[in-house]
Amino acid sequence: MGLRRLLLRYFPPGIILEYVEGGESKTRSIDLLDLKPDTDVPALVEEIQKGEPLITDSCLEHVVHLVQRLQDKLGEKQNHKFSLFKVLRTHILPLTNVAFNKSGSRFITGSYDRTCKLWDTVSGEELRSLEGHRNVVYAIAFNNPYGDKIATGSFDKTCKLWSTETGKCYHTFRGHSAEIVCLSFNPQSTLLATGSMDTTAKLWDLEKGEEVATLSGHSAEIIALSFNTTGDRIITGSFDHTVAVWDVGTGRLLHTLIGHRGEISSAQFNWDCSLIVTGSMDKTCMLWNAVTGTHIATLAGHRKEVLDVCFDYAGQRIATASADGSARVYNAETKQCIAKLEGHEDEISKVCFNPKGNCILTASSDKTARLWDAATGRCLQILEGHADEIFSCAFNYKGDTIITGSKDNSCRIWH
Repeated sequence: MGLRRLLLRYFPPGIILEYVEGGESKTRSIDLLDLKPDTDVPALVEEIQKGEPLITDSCLEHVVHLVQRLQDKLGEKQNHKFSLFKVLRTHILPLTNVAFNKSGSRFITGSYDRTCKLWDTVSGEELRSLEGHRNVVYAIAFNNPYGDKIATGSFDKTCKLWSTETGKCYHTFRGHSAEIVCLSFNPQSTLLATGSMDTTAKLWDLEKGEEVATLSGHSAEIIALSFNTTGDRIITGSFDHTVAVWDVGTGRLLHTLIGHRGEISSAQFNWDCSLIVTGSMDKTCMLWNAVTGTHIATLAGHRKEVLDVCFDYAGQRIATASADGSARVYNAETKQCIAKLEGHEDEISKVCFNPKGNCILTASSDKTARLWDAATGRCLQILEGHADEIFSCAFNYKGDTIITGSKDNSCRIWH
């Protein structure tokens, strides 16, 4: 057994150990949720080493260095005030989605105008336009953390894989019989998953450009999918009111999460792959055991449909966004609602935590995005200026830049 490399995820506080055992690549996560700005790092790492045989003396110094970098991040100042940096009149038709690369140096926008555009975050300059789809470009993603590839999923039933550097189209993935509405790269950037209105999801080999598996089992459209952080499981959320858990290696259905009474809107794993959170049109959010597929809790309280759900990067908190114009924060352990984010005048379609997890961003049909204190629910800032509803928003990896995408055909960069 040999340790191949050590990866640090700044947020959540944790290290992923990648190692080879019997010729097979494996991963193990060590959480560092107790890490504080004043923790004695060498002592902490020494303590971890006692229970983790993979951390040998030869790589001890490297681990200490990584954890110290993480500690520095935790010590940075709490709340950044954002101001408008640039308005980009990005497309001739409304946007569908926005996404950052990992460093936040570039971002992409998808649109009803059938294109995906690549932008430089610092200058606001358009770097290239990815053209070739014959219908709406709806789902877009970088293959983070690498960022050298972009995937676009379209209503034309195809998905395309592009080079970030040259704009060249590597592959066009054909096989779905209806619109592609969601997609995701696995963490290793070897596979791409696409979800379609044809009730199936497909896994594609990025190198060969071939279909690896078709995930069949849903009785209605798939509108959400997500890999876990190790890449061995994927979940699909459907209009059939269920979420399916699949084995990525075999394409086998492992569990069907049954309990919601309405269409699924959103589904996500937590960082250590132990929990799944789901949001539904039945006004509830549910928490599930990712290993056994059993229902753990129903997080109720919203008066209308839950449109988006997410974990913070440490998996300690869950945020929900609803058509009732409010968002909520729940403690993942106690299942209690710890904060209500109230102030928007219309439905909230998107919610996300900043990388540190102390701040929440919401995007609303009331033409504003808002920043909230995750612990208290206090509104910290209102990002105003869009002329129509905002349906997409994202933080960069450092948490000091925000993008908002609107139905007004524009995108705004906030620093």
